[in-house]
Amino acid sequence: MIMEQDTGARGLPAEGGVGEALDPAVLETFAAKVAAIEEEIGKVIVGQREVIREVLTALIAGGHVLLEGVPGLGKTALVRTIGSVLDLDFARVQFTPDLMPADIVGTNIITEDADGRRHFSFQAGPLFANLILADEINRATPKTQSALLEAMQERTVTSGGQTRPLPRPFLVLATQNPLEMEGTYPLPEAQLDRFFFKTLVQFPGADELRAIVGRTTGDRSPSVAKVAGPREVLALMAAARQVPIAAPVVDYAVRLVLATHPEDSRAPALVRQYVRYGSSPRGLQTLALAGKVAALFAGRFNVAYEDIRWAAKQALRHRIFLNFEGEAAGQTADGIIDHLLEVVGEDA
Repeated sequence: MIMEQDTGARGLPAEGGVGEALDPAVLETFAAKVAAIEEEIGKVIVGQREVIREVLTALIAGGHVLLEGVPGLGKTALVRTIGSVLDLDFARVQFTPDLMPADIVGTNIITEDADGRRHFSFQAGPLFANLILADEINRATPKTQSALLEAMQERTVTSGGQTRPLPRPFLVLATQNPLEMEGTYPLPEAQLDRFFFKTLVQFPGADELRAIVGRTTGDRSPSVAKVAGPREVLALMAAARQVPIAAPVVDYAVRLVLATHPEDSRAPALVRQYVRYGSSPRGLQTLALAGKVAALFAGRFNVAYEDIRWAAKQALRHRIFLNFEGEAAGQTADGIIDHLLEVVGEDA
């Protein structure tokens, strides 16, 4: 029997969509595990619930995240804490203009064995970890950026003519500082498209700031327990892929993506006037995968329209590019997405 969504989620049968009915036991296990993960992370990270949820969504969906926010908002602490809670290897790379691809990928070095014979051996770089924090990725040269983005896409690195697989799971969280743009190499549109989500890290409120002081200026540092391991993370990833998505929900996501293209006849006037390029097919894939994870977070058996709407901004804001008129008029990608969510109907 095919399960249906909750009535409040505009339930639709999964028939005609993508995927098969989800085992209720899988849903129950997923909900319990994710709740425990978020509770442990919350022992260290104050507030930022939406950021935590978006990063976990990307991790479970198998994607990468571009974090944008001013320094000091706990981005490094977040990644390190996730690594501890999930028992994953963590590596942090500070991107600078003099950073070379070999510094992050690794390189062959000459070693000498017990018999005095010399040979090349590969010394792995920091990319050979499960969680990578690429701090201020836009400060590195395009050559080094490309080395990282190739690893993100292919999940392999090539050095010395040999291709080596990266560990699984593998998640890159790259940061950009929106304040300092001098001496940076902004990511090209095609490379931005490699990121699953673009998440905006907001400045905390007064209550959160007081809590941060209490947790970080005393004689004891908060600690977390290991809730899951790499195998369990891979199991969560597999569970997300099993979530069905009904054909009408897929069609709704398709209409949203097509509406970001100014040349499409169904694009609203705001898009035709202010948008230069719209989302790639990866944006649609992101909406579907993020919707599947969001459905599991909500305790539902298949994807609802609200899951697509929840994922829209973080999935599409870095895939919509304004033209000169749009920038001059003060338009933003988030504003365009808000408009699309109002005018693109759930029913064709």
